[in-house]
Amino acid sequence: MSIKFDPNNNVIKLCMMGMGFEDSGDVDKASTMFHEAWNKAADDYEKFIAAYHLARQQKSIIDKLKWMETSIQYALNINDENVKSAYSTLYENIAKCYEELSDPVNAKKNYELSKLYKGAPSDKGPFYHGTKADLKVGDLLTAGGISNYNPELQINHIYFTANINGAVLAAALAKGEGRERVYIVEPTGEFENDPNVTDKKFPGNLTRSYRSKEPLRIIGEETEWTKLTTTELNKWRENLAKSKGEIIN
Repeated sequence: MSIKFDPNNNVIKLCMMGMGFEDSGDVDKASTMFHEAWNKAADDYEKFIAAYHLARQQKSIIDKLKWMETSIQYALNINDENVKSAYSTLYENIAKCYEELSDPVNAKKNYELSKLYKGAPSDKGPFYHGTKADLKVGDLLTAGGISNYNPELQINHIYFTANINGAVLAAALAKGEGRERVYIVEPTGEFENDPNVTDKKFPGNLTRSYRSKEPLRIIGEETEWTKLTTTELNKWRENLAKSKGEIIN
């Protein structure tokens, strides 16, 4: 199964630009970006994302419902771990639309579907963890380190992802002087969606980012990946510095 969420994807970039305009209060430019994303969407995944953002912008409940139902239909067409975490959010939004339209039967139906898809992630991996630490197969990664995103915060969870691009970024941002490493890991206990990214800019957990209070066991090292350029890394650091949200620990 290929990883679909890529911040360099043109449709995702257009949606990110749209959200940036929303944050600055320019709703019209945001709408232009989301419509352009929809018009350029070439597959079910891109259409699912673009339709979701168009739905959020609608003032008419009927139009919002139409776009939310469009989004869930494209997500259902994909039917893999890249989108399953979004099902609950989409069905809940659809249910709220039906509530506002005084349609309790369809509202109840969609709330039940939303509840059906809530719960622990079903992702089977493979999973990755990015760091600058020199480790070996069999070593355990545990919580309690310092956050890559806030040097004053000691983290209560150990973070990992099924999206290797996320692990590459984590390795680049990690503290230390060692070389960037991306380890293949397996959780030794229960894990959950990372609340710092889940249902934030996109529905569900499209980056397939997770966290656990239990250790991660290193089972290998991934060596086939592309290091971020200095420009890309500086852009990420700039975006993180602008981030207004607190880290959920």
